[in-house]
Amino acid sequence: MSTSARRRISAVMVAAGLLGGAFAQPTAASAATTCYGGAVNWTYNGGTKDIGPYRASPRCRDINLKTNGGQVVACVVFIDHTNNCNTHPEPDIFGATWAEVATDVIDGTRFVVRVFEYGGNTSESGKLAF
Repeated sequence: MSTSARRRISAVMVAAGLLGGAFAQPTAASAATTCYGGAVNWTYNGGTKDIGPYRASPRCRDINLKTNGGQVVACVVFIDHTNNCNTHPEPDIFGATWAEVATDVIDGTRFVVRVFEYGGNTSESGKLAF
């Protein structure tokens, strides 16, 4: 085989490797789908309820919550460290779109999501992705 033929074959192999690497890397959209694709269902029937316990996974960097239509007040409690909400000064209100309850959570961290009544809403359900 001539030197120029070997160079052409090498160039084609390098180009194929570069393209293969580009296709193998996940996009931001697929990472988000994977995170939300692993979501679990939750229900709330009044008062204060701890949903979980769960362990943070490598699917998501955050703990994400959404309801099936209503609104709830919620916070995260990192149960191996405290029994208190990890929010300052108050837990946040969450609704029917995905929202972060906690950010930059280390994989394997154990937690519950504490849900409280909001505006007389004593029954709600939704999804939790982590």
